[in-house]
Amino acid sequence: MSKRIVVIGSGAAGMSAASAARKASKDAEITVITEDEDIAYSPCAIPWGIEGRTGWDDIVMHDPEFYRQSRGIEVVIRTRVESVDGEKREVVAGGRTYPYDSLVVAAGGTVFVPPIEGKDLGNVFVVRTVRDGKNIQKALEGAENVVIGGAGVIGLELAVALRDMGKKVTVIEMMDQVIPRIADRDMADMVQMELESRGIEFVMKAPIQAVKGDGKVEAVTANGKDYPCDVMIFATGVRANLDIPKMLGLDIGQLNAVIASPTMNAYRRGRLVPDVFVAGDLVQCESAVMPGATMSQLGSTAVRQGIVAGTNAAGGKRVFGPVASPWVSMIGDLQIAGTGLSLGLASWYGIDVVCGKAEGLTRARYYPGGKPLTVKVLADRSTHRIVGAQIVAGEEATGRINWLTSAIVDGRTAESFLADSENAYCPPTSMVRDVVLAAVEDLCLKLSQ
Repeated sequence: MSKRIVVIGSGAAGMSAASAARKASKDAEITVITEDEDIAYSPCAIPWGIEGRTGWDDIVMHDPEFYRQSRGIEVVIRTRVESVDGEKREVVAGGRTYPYDSLVVAAGGTVFVPPIEGKDLGNVFVVRTVRDGKNIQKALEGAENVVIGGAGVIGLELAVALRDMGKKVTVIEMMDQVIPRIADRDMADMVQMELESRGIEFVMKAPIQAVKGDGKVEAVTANGKDYPCDVMIFATGVRANLDIPKMLGLDIGQLNAVIASPTMNAYRRGRLVPDVFVAGDLVQCESAVMPGATMSQLGSTAVRQGIVAGTNAAGGKRVFGPVASPWVSMIGDLQIAGTGLSLGLASWYGIDVVCGKAEGLTRARYYPGGKPLTVKVLADRSTHRIVGAQIVAGEEATGRINWLTSAIVDGRTAESFLADSENAYCPPTSMVRDVVLAAVEDLCLKLSQ
């Protein structure tokens, strides 16, 4: 009898798991169950979809019929999981029972919305799915003023998209900087200045207190002041969706997410559950920087975890290692990227760090079109090991942050990185000595003092 694999969730983790399971087993019976109506799409592209820079059909890579015909995977959409019985190995969804031999839980996360007055008014949105994006796009047709709650990466990408559409945009953030937690203040300030130059207003250190309106939003209150708006969007971070893990009695970690083994198996009362795998935004990861837990709610992480979970659910053998969580975002005309620990995260781990920093250009100084490039690198003061980095650039941030990520994962010290690292040089692509090396040189100098 062929193995029955049920995957709950159709995001990057869920669909990667289903496809990996098919690669590992040609005869497995694979079913994906999802509440969503669209599958296999990139949530990162939703701001561009709202703006109209890319079409909604372009964001969605495949539909259920593609998976059924091309990969033999049955995808059940618009269906809520009602219950999961780990002893009977059954999932009940949409009134139908799905027996399983292996279960992959990839139900993702939910946007955190503070429990405040008026959060359910009309024209108040979260941004998580293609349907959310389409609803926001429709509401914007007659709107002039938009308030975005949250100055994280998604909130800022939305702010730029809406400003480019001609809307008056106000971003309200409870912390004292944009991109809190994963970016340092000096680097984040460069991004905020870029967006302020575009006419985007920021209200900092201001928790949202209420959403006001008669039937639909008319204003948002923060720090005792009302900010008029026709549309309000919460971009206030993602929390792990623990409904199904709790049904199964899975162990939840200190970061309020599911604990997983390197094979992406879940645990129950400290013991590995051999037939249940987890992947995506609901999973607590191990840090590649310092011993301990971390969250890595990134599409790249979700795909990696999904491949491991799906492969092993089908009887294969793959492992998922600790993460440095490199990230990059295009916000206005700037790219901002990071990896490993920021100053805030280093403090959370109790690590005393030293920072090195350098500025330069993305191309040779004499070659036209070069754009400003700032690189910041962090190292543990006691061991000199590189533990984090951030980049703000006009272009080419991704390759450089990947370079630094490899150094972090390899456990390189600042001195060994400076001694051994080489950069390719071509005037249209870099300075003869890359700014990354200049930043690490500055770091080494400070570590020696």
